[in-house]
Amino acid sequence: MTAVAKSKLPVEKGEVISLEIGGLTHEGNGVGRCRGLAVFVPGAVPGDTVQAEITALKKNYALGRLLEVSKPSSSRREPECARFGKCGGCRLQQVNYREQLDIKTSLVRDSLSRIAGLGEVVVREMIGMENPWHYRNKAHFQVEERSGEFRLGFYEEGSHSLSSIFEGEGPTGCLLVDEDINRAAAAIEALLNRHGRGAPGGFFRHVMLRKGFYTGEIMAVLVTGSGDWPGQKGFAGDLTQRVGQLVSLARNINDGPQGVVLGRENIILAGRGYITDRLGDLSLIISPASFYQVNPVQTLVLYNKALEYAGLNHPGDLTVVDAYSGVGTIALFMARHARRVVALEVVPQAVEDARSNAENNGVQNIEWHTGEVEKLLPSLARRGLRPDVAVLDPPRKGCGPEALEAVAHMDVPRIVYVSCDPGTLARDLGRLTALGYRVEEVQPVDMFPWSHHVETIILCNGRSLINKEFGGL
Repeated sequence: MTAVAKSKLPVEKGEVISLEIGGLTHEGNGVGRCRGLAVFVPGAVPGDTVQAEITALKKNYALGRLLEVSKPSSSRREPECARFGKCGGCRLQQVNYREQLDIKTSLVRDSLSRIAGLGEVVVREMIGMENPWHYRNKAHFQVEERSGEFRLGFYEEGSHSLSSIFEGEGPTGCLLVDEDINRAAAAIEALLNRHGRGAPGGFFRHVMLRKGFYTGEIMAVLVTGSGDWPGQKGFAGDLTQRVGQLVSLARNINDGPQGVVLGRENIILAGRGYITDRLGDLSLIISPASFYQVNPVQTLVLYNKALEYAGLNHPGDLTVVDAYSGVGTIALFMARHARRVVALEVVPQAVEDARSNAENNGVQNIEWHTGEVEKLLPSLARRGLRPDVAVLDPPRKGCGPEALEAVAHMDVPRIVYVSCDPGTLARDLGRLTALGYRVEEVQPVDMFPWSHHVETIILCNGRSLINKEFGGL
């Protein structure tokens, strides 16, 4: 940064400042103002007065490192995890849970107002959990060989340094992860140290574990490089003995870049290639690559709200499009109340699971389409599809503009949008309002307690429903 640029900022790198924290960013960092400049401090809580060292200067803000909490906020609590602040998995353990819900609701309101100009939209208070611990039914662990020993854990935030979850002080395992998954991960770590000897460096890359919340079935996927693993058979035999709930053990072959978790080839080492679970009265099949919500308790809350927003008050009358449908959970929820559901999903294995889920549940009124939603929706619009409801449940990056324009072209009266990112949600709602839709209600649901992530479900009405309110004018 040039000297001229530095002179415009009221703080200097390395300077220690006193800062009152007034809010929280979408990344979970405390934010305050020093001499008019926004300063972001990880670990700080709204209401804190802190001492912070300036670590980086940007164009119109600064980054700080928390040195001391001079005056703690009434919302501050002692984190329960000894690894808090290292692994980066949960950035809000230092905030009382009730306050977390209020903060996350405010983040949604702020995003809608600031990004989309929707400050007048009704945002309901976030729906929290009665017991916000050990809720995750899926966990993805890094594997590292350290001093001749294999360790499972999570990378410390912003690094490739592993924070082991089965050593050190405090509780073993992750406090957000289902306790049976933690026990299975500990067993895998121990057995890798028995049967993984002699494998080339970097051969073991990741371990992914999933559990059927209601069935108790466990899936373990070891992501490795290609080539022979002499201890493979012994590992599989010992793990199935140690983990009685294990019904699916697979080795996934991945020689690709580190950022890609799963490769395309799965070798079944024991059991079958999937687990089953229940969601309400639905029976589901879940494969390694299939998207499935990680918080089963809150998933039911979320999907029942989606059903309410869809307005399927006359069973069998309406057509629903379910975009980004995953293993078909929302489609199956809607199908029991709709005449027809058109489900769109890009992952072929997820579509296979969805078809099996529909067959197993006796549901016959869903059409499955495999491909990118941004290509499928415009194609279906050109072919004359005119659904009554569109359910949009995109990944974190949100919907492509082509998908939103196709929905508007089809003149869909009602949109139910399920979002896991307030920023991309606000962007997409801004696009929808520009296309003639009105945001009626926003309901945040806490799917990820103790983390900074926010799940939200939204109801939008289109031109036909809006005009109907005013006598068709």
